[in-house]
Amino acid sequence: MKMTPDLGIETKAREEVAAGLSRLLADTYTLYLKTHNYHWNVTGPMFQTLHLMFETQYTELALAVDVIAERIRALGVRAPGSYAEFEKLTTITEEPTTPAAHDMIKKLVSGQESVVRTARSIFPIAEAAHDEVTVDLLTQRLQLHEKTAWMLRSLLEG
Repeated sequence: MKMTPDLGIETKAREEVAAGLSRLLADTYTLYLKTHNYHWNVTGPMFQTLHLMFETQYTELALAVDVIAERIRALGVRAPGSYAEFEKLTTITEEPTTPAAHDMIKKLVSGQESVVRTARSIFPIAEAAHDEVTVDLLTQRLQLHEKTAWMLRSLLEG
């Protein structure tokens, strides 16, 4: 017997928030995969720096997908969990090739900023639902992705 969560958030609002979080989950997972790919395949004079930086980033993203998926589940909605579902929901394109290190950085900046835009788009939905837990999660994600994008952009200067 399935019990509907009684969290003080209307069913329609919970489903709308979860739909937004599903897009965030898809973006986060796709960025995780891209960052891990780059970690494995980066070459060049900045190899060591980028290899370690990408590892830190994909590790954080791996933890984030779990937090986001668990929030979707806490709202009483099934979390997407397949490549096919993520492909339909994400705004980030997969990387079938191995670009040069400089281009990897540019593509990761773009990916981080895509996640920021997705997270930001969910705020009005979560705020209208009075879902402070999701608002807090979104604030944390925004802070991290904006900082990571800045750090990656800094590597492109000079």
